[in-house]
Amino acid sequence: MADEQNGSQNGAGADGGAAQPSIQVLGQYLKDFSFESPKAPQSLKAPGENPNLQIDLNVSVKKLDEDVYESAIELKGNATNDDGAIYVVEAVYAGAFNVKNIPADALEPLLLINCPSILFPFLRRIVSDMTHEGGFPPLLLDPIDFAGLYKQRKQTEAQTGNA
Repeated sequence: MADEQNGSQNGAGADGGAAQPSIQVLGQYLKDFSFESPKAPQSLKAPGENPNLQIDLNVSVKKLDEDVYESAIELKGNATNDDGAIYVVEAVYAGAFNVKNIPADALEPLLLINCPSILFPFLRRIVSDMTHEGGFPPLLLDPIDFAGLYKQRKQTEAQTGNA
């Protein structure tokens, strides 16, 4: 009787029901990283006049194997002032995810919202540490609304598809 209960909990019940959806993180990795401080050591003295920080973020997905996908966050940050670049930071942080029994209509949102949400805290820490090690205050990225980014991406695709 215990075996029957375990079989049902795993999603393969006696009635031949569908297996339970699952996602497994196979690995996380830094694919690319660059930090440049072209005007060091002068730029380390003070931020200068009119400091500005521009952050660009993108999420991409690539199928690696059957049921295995790579979700990657691409970040580009440019800190500038009236004298030019203070620093430039670029990073691509990714993870490989084994995804099973996910309905087709839920796969894209999972890979573009949930997976980047898992990866982001690690990217945030790497960027913070590197800017600090570069001699600047740590760049503490605000939390990212990946669901909002996904919605914005879908709206853009719909507009360009209609044009």
